[in-house]
Amino acid sequence: MPPKVTVLQLQTGFPRIPGDVACPETYCGELEVIPIPNATVRNIITQTPDRIDIKPFEEALEKATGDIIVTSCGFLAYWQNYLARRTNKPFISSALVALKELSVRFAPSEILILTFDKESLGHAHFGDYTAYHTGTIGLRDDMYLRRVISEDQRILDVVKATHDVTMILVGAMLSAHRHILLECTNLPPYKPAITQMTSLEVSDILTCIEAVQPGSVRPEFLT
Repeated sequence: MPPKVTVLQLQTGFPRIPGDVACPETYCGELEVIPIPNATVRNIITQTPDRIDIKPFEEALEKATGDIIVTSCGFLAYWQNYLARRTNKPFISSALVALKELSVRFAPSEILILTFDKESLGHAHFGDYTAYHTGTIGLRDDMYLRRVISEDQRILDVVKATHDVTMILVGAMLSAHRHILLECTNLPPYKPAITQMTSLEVSDILTCIEAVQPGSVRPEFLT
């Protein structure tokens, strides 16, 4: 039986398309989604992650029945160790946990990190890997996908979103870049287009899940 994945999801209503961390079609097995009260995009995507009300996430951990537990927003990376200690199951707060392995293979100048909001993703979110913060870029305020997420819109045009994501990455790429890390958990649906446009290997929340709990993610969302 494929592993069951539990997602601690922010209080959002925008579409969760296949490849998104909170879409059932992303996984081989069952998906359990636990909405977190008052965990809005505005409350969680912040330059002061230490001020996030983490109690609702702790309570959700106690209810989770999945074989692995993840969050729907990488900005909870600051709380990775704290929350991981409160469950006996594998816990992943953010794709930034991949830096532990990636840092062995790549220097900070070789990894291009795409996040939702560059201004809010600070050194505190990177833990022991703050040197990699310099390689971060974010979706611009005027970009279609960013508006869909920040305004919690109920319609998502995948073609427009794909154009946003690929164009900002291609525009930011340097000859030194050898790897792309998608920090935002809503970006994996665009990975095939990213790979085609950049020819670089891509890591994201789904590759992190699969590394810890093999057989969780459908193969088409891992390449």
